Amino acid sequence: MPEEGVPLTPKANLLTTEEILTLARLFVKEGVDKIRLTGGEPLIRPDVVDIVAQLQRLEGLRTIGVTTNGINLARLLPQLQKAGLSAINISLDTLVPAKFEFIVRRKGFHKVMEGIHKAIELGYNPVKVNCVVMRGLNEDELLDFAALTEGLPLDVRFIEYMPFDGNKWNFKKMVSYKEMLDTVRQQWPELEKVPEEESSTAKAFKIPGFQGQISFITSMSEHFCGTCNRLRITADGNLKVCLFGNSEVSLRDHLRAGASEQELLRIIGAAVGRKKRQHAELFLMFHNSPPANPSIFSWDPLHFQGLRPRMSFSSQVATLWKGCRVPQTPPLAQQRLGSGFFQRHYTSRADLDANSKCLSPGSWASAAPSGPQLTSEQLTHVDAEGRAAMVDVGRKPDTERVAVASAVVLLGPVAFKLVQQNQLKKGDALVVAQLAGVQAAKVTSQLIPLCHHVALSHIQVQLELDSTRHAVKIQASCRARGPTGVEMEALTSAAVAALTLYDMCKAVSRDIVLEEIKLISKTGGQRGDFHRA
Repeated sequence: MPEEGVPLTPKANLLTTEEILTLARLFVKEGVDKIRLTGGEPLIRPDVVDIVAQLQRLEGLRTIGVTTNGINLARLLPQLQKAGLSAINISLDTLVPAKFEFIVRRKGFHKVMEGIHKAIELGYNPVKVNCVVMRGLNEDELLDFAALTEGLPLDVRFIEYMPFDGNKWNFKKMVSYKEMLDTVRQQWPELEKVPEEESSTAKAFKIPGFQGQISFITSMSEHFCGTCNRLRITADGNLKVCLFGNSEVSLRDHLRAGASEQELLRIIGAAVGRKKRQHAELFLMFHNSPPANPSIFSWDPLHFQGLRPRMSFSSQVATLWKGCRVPQTPPLAQQRLGSGFFQRHYTSRADLDANSKCLSPGSWASAAPSGPQLTSEQLTHVDAEGRAAMVDVGRKPDTERVAVASAVVLLGPVAFKLVQQNQLKKGDALVVAQLAGVQAAKVTSQLIPLCHHVALSHIQVQLELDSTRHAVKIQASCRARGPTGVEMEALTSAAVAALTLYDMCKAVSRDIVLEEIKLISKTGGQRGDFHRA
């Protein structure tokens, strides 16, 4: 959802129930055997159950589906099923409640979870979950989404990010099908291809022993225009023969002008005849664009408003859906999540006292230096002539690298109290700072000119309230396997988290001090381990 929202279509411009059914009857008579109600959000329409019930009566219609954001699904699904709904797609781009609120601009993550659980309970198999994958936003959740299919009859469909008006599409945000497939195969090498129908828009795969399956909708990298048999009618009655096409024909206007069935068929036939073999401009843009940089992301955590997440969901979320309880520490998520995973343990506000820790702080490093201290007597980022140069790490062996860095933000008593009680007008400063720290680690190579890009396997940002100093302690931990260390990623993460706290609180006080940004420890690499006293 755009931050500024979207303009609502006047009700008079929307198709009436009777107009929807008139067009449905016409298409079914001509051979269409599946109708899916999409949106926008179809379940906010008050007559949606009646529409499904009347569609069910059309002879020749085999499947009635719905694509929904899932927020109203649990409440309406028993009525919809009774009316004849036979297929469900649920849009869900993240398993992290904080990200969910950022994406859709509203609360409701747990209602979506409840809706998915309800669909399974009522026997829908598979329940399709649509996930649009965007670099820097949710590509680090691929494995968690795939893991859901182990114990649940889900078809998790990963959709390549596609350009539409208003979604600020950027090629660098797109994660290709092959990149996603490689990520999943690294975790589950035994992944098997599943045969699909010729007109299917998805490439399906199954992990042996798992109940469900995963699919990839490759609209950008491997188009399926040649076998696409979909037509779309918008809520205001425009016929689109291609989702990407700009040309539309208003069936509503012809209906309201009294067009006969034969006239409507002639108009529809002419539109279908103009359908292109592929959305050419789109693929020219795609294939002429440079390869995406895996470290690029664009969602801006500083624009969060009033987030109150509870926990990120794990690959074991299926076992925790009973009663839609909030999960506690998810043990397998840390094994299966890629870079960008973070976790936060909350207490209720009533439980906060002067010494409470809002986040799982772990143990703050205070060990003495240990291991060989192999430091260089020369700067490594200059060449023989003294010019700036990136170090060549091509011949260095890959090793497991871990680094921990910290920072302290002295807020002062007024700002500290507002942060502690989550009363800032900008929203939850601790959540926003935590997310900013995660994101900063992922783009360190873009911020520090001579820093190598590192494929991080784990990021954790922890914040602890220190009431004695009216301060927030930040600790950032980064892990990767490669030829170069992750100290810069950890330091950047801690520093940006601290800067974000400043930004969140500067309206309250300008007398905020950022201090003690430092490396706590690092392990791995030829120069040995380091642990600060």
